[in-house]
Amino acid sequence: MAPPARALRQRTVTNENDENAGTTRMTRAKAAGLGSHESAADVPKKGLQVKKSTATLGANGAAATRKRAALGDVSNVTKSDALGAGAKDGKKPLVTKIGAVSKASQPTKVQKLSRNASTHSILGTKDKKTTASSELKRPLSGSGIAGQPAKKRTNTSAGSKKEEDLEETENVMPPQNVVTEKEVTQSRTTKTKIAVIEEFVEEPVEVIDDENKPQNLDLEDVDDPLMVSEYVVEIFEYLKELEIATMANPDYMDSQNELEWKMRGILVDWLLEVHTRFRLLPETLFLAVNIIDRFLSAKIVQLDRLQLVGVTAMFIASKYEEVLSPHVQNFRHVADDGFTEDEILSAERFVLAALNYDLSYPNPMNFLRRISKADNYDIQTRTLGKYLLEIGCLDHRFLAHPPSQVAAAAMYLARLVLERGPWDATLAHYAGYTEEEIQPVLKLMINYLSGPVAHEAFFKKYASKKFLKASIVLRKWAKEYVAEFGDALLEEEEDSKPQSLPRSKQLA
Repeated sequence: MAPPARALRQRTVTNENDENAGTTRMTRAKAAGLGSHESAADVPKKGLQVKKSTATLGANGAAATRKRAALGDVSNVTKSDALGAGAKDGKKPLVTKIGAVSKASQPTKVQKLSRNASTHSILGTKDKKTTASSELKRPLSGSGIAGQPAKKRTNTSAGSKKEEDLEETENVMPPQNVVTEKEVTQSRTTKTKIAVIEEFVEEPVEVIDDENKPQNLDLEDVDDPLMVSEYVVEIFEYLKELEIATMANPDYMDSQNELEWKMRGILVDWLLEVHTRFRLLPETLFLAVNIIDRFLSAKIVQLDRLQLVGVTAMFIASKYEEVLSPHVQNFRHVADDGFTEDEILSAERFVLAALNYDLSYPNPMNFLRRISKADNYDIQTRTLGKYLLEIGCLDHRFLAHPPSQVAAAAMYLARLVLERGPWDATLAHYAGYTEEEIQPVLKLMINYLSGPVAHEAFFKKYASKKFLKASIVLRKWAKEYVAEFGDALLEEEEDSKPQSLPRSKQLA
């Protein structure tokens, strides 16, 4: 039979996580002290003190000798805690040191920081030389900015001395009439640039009153890498040497059995029409004509293969000069399917082998552009010059003259027609020919212009507004010039006049 006091073992515990709340554990001694109107679940208004007294014995005295194993595990006071300073006197101290909730909240022995915990270790050690006012300043709690006060305390005496030294040096007046190192460096750099320019440029640009001394216009292109003003003189000297090696035999028609000069003129006139239809570059036409003349100078060609030579020469030149050359089918179609594609490709290999794969022909357009620099790149003069240059492709008499001389005569005659002024020293320098050296080619051009129209496609091409009606303007001027000064001119040119010109007129 269980003891009757067992029914009184009731306890009421409040929130265990609240450190401020006292425990309301109900024991048999507390239950005996409650009145009849109080219940065991009521929380006492004032915390109970644990006194040094034994519990009240029950009726049979079993409660006094019974061990409470449950309380031995969760007791608020251990034996070592109970024996404190008061244990020396033989008295147990009050068990009010550590609460049960505080003990339970530290299972890993990690203490909770309070307001008294210092965080000055984050800020670093304070400087002893700082003022007292700075020591009294504390960072606000919860501001989250722990690094800013440390920056204010890093000012040392050495730093202040450096600032004072800088201020003193700034306030000192610099010495007058003293050349600094920066000015010396700038002057040296300027002298170096001037020396480099003078090294690559022949003469400085200046206004020259002497007409016999040419101006150096290449100095204007020193800053333009595309104009290569440092090497332009050597480049054109090399081209003038090369044009002699790439000239065709002016009398190659004597070795041809079935061909005549009029047939060459008709072929070139037709190629010029093909060139216009395909919208090719001017350099392509000049190179194609040079390939034809050089090939005919080396090989004997039959009459029925002359057109194949012309088509193949234009096909090779377009591959060499154009960015996107026409397909071989286009050239076959232009030739009215007179030749197959295999024949054109086979002729291409044969022509290149006959020329030793040498296509380094100094184009007359290069010399014309060079002379245009001295003419201030006048568009009208250069348009008329292009028309006169292409006369050299059609008329076989120009084969005896190098392309540079033909270009100089073309520019000279164009300026003469447009009344651009005399052939001065600058123009002669950039053209490479004086006025006397141009006269033989000039007479050939005037002779061609004053005669009847021998090549219809060529005349119609330059009669358009796109080319400023160059063919009409030049022929009109040539007739007036010959009518005024032509008697002596025609007598001088009578011997050099081609025999095939009237027959060309009949074919036209």
